[in-house]
Amino acid sequence: MLILFNKPYGVLSQFTSEATHPGLADYIPIKGVYPAGRLDVDSEGLLLLTDDGNLQHQLSDPRHKQPKTYWVQVEGEITALALQQLSGGLVLNDGKTLPAIAATMPAPALWPRMPPIRVRKSVPDSWLSLTLKEGRNRQVRRMTAAVGFPTLRLVRWQIGEWTLEGLQPGNYRIIG
Repeated sequence: MLILFNKPYGVLSQFTSEATHPGLADYIPIKGVYPAGRLDVDSEGLLLLTDDGNLQHQLSDPRHKQPKTYWVQVEGEITALALQQLSGGLVLNDGKTLPAIAATMPAPALWPRMPPIRVRKSVPDSWLSLTLKEGRNRQVRRMTAAVGFPTLRLVRWQIGEWTLEGLQPGNYRIIG
């Protein structure tokens, strides 16, 4: 069984909750499934869960990494130079990232985030699509900050062939 879950902002990528954050058990009442990967508490979007250990390993193991596409709202108007730097790979404190696919995109029609992002009238923002083939801790946020465009909102839209299409925050869909 494979479960596609749209993890809301503020939810942990684990079944146990903490005092200030709900966990997956608050949304998914299915026993014996485990997340194949993680998504930070302050990120939203697609999280895959499965009851198949082999599939979980295949989805999580760095040698079999599925490409992951993130929709990223950043502070400022993203530049062609920043996109080129993101695409070529960046040196972060834990080494050089693999090349990525980075492109500007119009603001997507997403659900409102709770709480909303901070808005500064004097500073514009923009959206980009960023596809990675690796998954380091807080990698997207660190990459956009490294090129001068801090992340305001981060939504994982796609993992491999699976997307969030038609899936509202807090909802899940069972595949197979």
